Amino acid sequence: MVDLDTILTPWQRAGMSLGLERIQTLMNILGNPQDKIPVVHVAGSNGKGSVCAYLSTILTTAGYRVGRYTSPHLVDWNERICLNSQPIATDRLTTVLQQVQATSPEPLTKFELITAAAWSYFASEKVDIAIVEVGLGGRLDATNTVKKPLVSVITSISREHWQQLGETIPEIAGEKAGIIKQGCPVVIGQLPIEATQVIMQRAKELQAACSQIIPAVEISPGQAPGQAQVGDLRYALPLLGDIQLHNSALAIEVIKQLQTQGWQISPTQIQAGIANTQWLGRMHQTTWQGQQLLVDGAHNPESAIALRNYVDRWQQPVTWVIGMLNTKEHLPILQALLRPDDQVHLVPVPEEITATPAELMNVVRSIYPDMTAQTYDDWPSGLAAAYEYSSPVVMSGSLYLLGDFYRLQQKSSKS
Repeated sequence: MVDLDTILTPWQRAGMSLGLERIQTLMNILGNPQDKIPVVHVAGSNGKGSVCAYLSTILTTAGYRVGRYTSPHLVDWNERICLNSQPIATDRLTTVLQQVQATSPEPLTKFELITAAAWSYFASEKVDIAIVEVGLGGRLDATNTVKKPLVSVITSISREHWQQLGETIPEIAGEKAGIIKQGCPVVIGQLPIEATQVIMQRAKELQAACSQIIPAVEISPGQAPGQAQVGDLRYALPLLGDIQLHNSALAIEVIKQLQTQGWQISPTQIQAGIANTQWLGRMHQTTWQGQQLLVDGAHNPESAIALRNYVDRWQQPVTWVIGMLNTKEHLPILQALLRPDDQVHLVPVPEEITATPAELMNVVRSIYPDMTAQTYDDWPSGLAAAYEYSSPVVMSGSLYLLGDFYRLQQKSSKS
């Protein structure tokens, strides 16, 4: 059996290459499988993954055959392509990738290749519906060959990937609004005013009805699992953090839009679907070598603020283990996460274009010159040192860092 990395590695074009020409050419050759599948298309700076997870679990609970395509993966490529929340089998993914590879007339990015594989797989499996997450931006993203989505969703907008999407919030909003299609309903989260204006205008131009959600209300704060309410619907909320009041409300509004289109989904199925939703790497309480650990992939200022709001509930200093890619905005992220009494252990992100721990240390010192802070050659060393303190430990800064953590955690549990 050919290994997945062997197939994917030769398809790594230089850097990132946004644009629809290559993927559309390939989709045409493949018979446009994306046009044979009802699709909910989800864009946004943060919250895309958990909204996709809520939607796919609710729809699976309602008895539908549901494809889900998300990125990036944490441990294995298989995670990106799921059927009823179960990752595609490795041998099946290998076969589909090889079929797509043999069909493509020109080199693609890895993301284009795996996106084409997802469409082909979902079509061959005759899914009832696919929940598809945008990789980056929207307008020029490889997923944006969808012509008539059932619903387009924009979860949030912040200044992320500005190198590709534009320097300002309105520019970034314009790119994400590229997933809005003529006459297809749009659901948006709580966005900056200037982003809302851009998206509302684009929706108006395309005669696409646009709904903006109000976050759910937390019932009995502090209980686990949390309890939330949207309108008359009360439900258990298994994912941590106030941000899930927002994300779950988005999912519920999308379900309402589907109901108006004839999809049969009951309130009980919505409640059960949300209660059974799982999404690794986002405020996930886990353990490392028998000790408690919160892991979260916060890698932009908005997600860092959400994480900080959650840990503030503890009302005590936090010991951080942080690694980041060198493309991220280190200063505002660290300003959002850190407080003067915290400790921070700075580590590299393995096998990625990482910010060096020394670079991150310079940023930390510019914020809090006297903060207890250390650098390490790898995250296991940083994590071991973090447990020497009595305060709760949080690992954050990069989903790729968390992916390496989960890989080693799984390996340790099997040995």
